[in-house]
Amino acid sequence: MNYPLFETAQAVQGVTAVDLYAEYPDFDIDVDREQARLVAHDVIIFQHPLYWYSAPAIMKEWQDLVLEHGFAYGLHGHSLDGKTFLNAISTGAKPNAYSTDGMNHLDLRSLLAPFEKTADLCGMRYLAPFVMFGAGRAVQDNRLDVHRNAYDDLLKALVADRFDLQKAAKAALLSDVLDDFILKGEAG
Repeated sequence: MNYPLFETAQAVQGVTAVDLYAEYPDFDIDVDREQARLVAHDVIIFQHPLYWYSAPAIMKEWQDLVLEHGFAYGLHGHSLDGKTFLNAISTGAKPNAYSTDGMNHLDLRSLLAPFEKTADLCGMRYLAPFVMFGAGRAVQDNRLDVHRNAYDDLLKALVADRFDLQKAAKAALLSDVLDDFILKGEAG
């Protein structure tokens, strides 16, 4: 279910959508190119399925290579300071699985803590995740288009600087209450 969301991102003017598997099928990541992309953008979104409470292998490899000491963190690593970061993810399980009483025994934001701590280390602001729960049934349940439209709204609001970043940083999730974060009228 991530490819339709990727297509949505590709269609939004001002968004650079990167398919790491297509660009680096051999996992030979061009670190300089990827660091230049990061520097050129104010908002960084990791869009991916949630695999074993983490990201796909190539995204982890990308993090290990690109977010290096002296660039992303450390005494002289301030290239990402002040940028905004969030996860746009899909899960196989339904929302109730991500609670202290659910099968995962934690809420989703807690499970994504390594991403939040990475953002902190790199001087970035971490926003609550944008999530499509139960992605395998999204088409049958007629939720895919609703989710794509919400993702489109999110991306356009971020590009237009019409998104309440402070409020979104404190939220548990963006998906269910996205309209609460989009600023009406002129850019905020």
